[in-house]
Amino acid sequence: MLWINGILYKETVVPFDLRDRGLLLGDGLFETIAIFNHTPFQLQAHLQRLEQGCNLLRIPINSDRINQAITTIIPQLTNPHGILRITVTRGIGERGLLPSLSTPKPTIIATVNNWQPLNYEPIKLFLSTIKRNENSPLSRIKSLCYLDQIMALQEAVEAGYSDAVMLNTSNKVVCSTSANIFCLYNTRLVTSPVSDGVLPGIMRHLILQDAESMGFQAEERSLTWDELLAADIVLLTNSVKLVRHVTTINLQNWHNKRDYRINIIRNHILNKINLECGTDLLNQLQI
Repeated sequence: MLWINGILYKETVVPFDLRDRGLLLGDGLFETIAIFNHTPFQLQAHLQRLEQGCNLLRIPINSDRINQAITTIIPQLTNPHGILRITVTRGIGERGLLPSLSTPKPTIIATVNNWQPLNYEPIKLFLSTIKRNENSPLSRIKSLCYLDQIMALQEAVEAGYSDAVMLNTSNKVVCSTSANIFCLYNTRLVTSPVSDGVLPGIMRHLILQDAESMGFQAEERSLTWDELLAADIVLLTNSVKLVRHVTTINLQNWHNKRDYRINIIRNHILNKINLECGTDLLNQLQI
C-alpha cells in the first residue's frame, strides 16, 4: 500500500518521475513509526524530528500533506499493528548537485506494512570497519543516504553476526546500523551523546526521560570500546524493534538473557505503548 503526493495506490508499482532528487542523489529523509491498535506511537515526536530534518536540508515541509498521508494510509492496514514509513524528498530537479533556486516541490511518500511479532532474539554484534562521521549534520537525521549502515550490516552478516557496532572517527561507540546503544553498569544507564554522531532516537529519548522512574541513573557520555565490553548489559533500541539485548560482541559473550533489568526497561516501554495506543502488548506480542 502506497500514498504518494496525495494519491493512494493499492500496488507498489506507480508512476514516478525519475528526475526526483531522492532517487538520484539521496536528497531527502524519512521516519519509521510503529503503529499499535491503528495508532502511531509517539507520532508527534517523529513528526517533530522529521520537521527538524527538513529544516536542516532546507526542504519545505507541508504538515497538512503529511497528516493527510498518515490519516489516509493507516486505515489500509489489514492488522491492528503495523509499521508506517514517511519519506520526504526535495522533489524533481535538473541534473547536478545544486538544488534549484526556485521553491522546491517535495515528494511525499507514505507506506504501511503489517507488524512482525517481536521475539527478542539475542543480538550478536560485530565491530564494523566503517566509521560514522560525527562531524556531519546527516548523522543526526534519518537521511535517505544509508549506504554506510548498509555496508556495515553486510559486513556483520557475512562474518556471522546479526548487526554491527559503529564507531566514530574518534573511535567512540556510536550506534548499531539501525539502533541506539545503551550500556548498563549496575543501575547506571549510559548512552553516547548526540555530539558523537548519534541519531537522537525516539525510543532513546523515552528511556533517558524515564530512567529515574525505572530505578536507573541516566548518563549521556562518550563510550570507549573497552567500556562497551565492560558493561553488565548492552541494549539496542529503536522505534520498531523496541528494546533488544546483546549477548555477543565479536567473541565476547554475556549470560544475561534473564537479567531482571532488561525486563524492567522492556515492560516500561510496552506499558507506555499500552497507555498511548490502548492495547495490551504484554499479552499480544511474542516476548
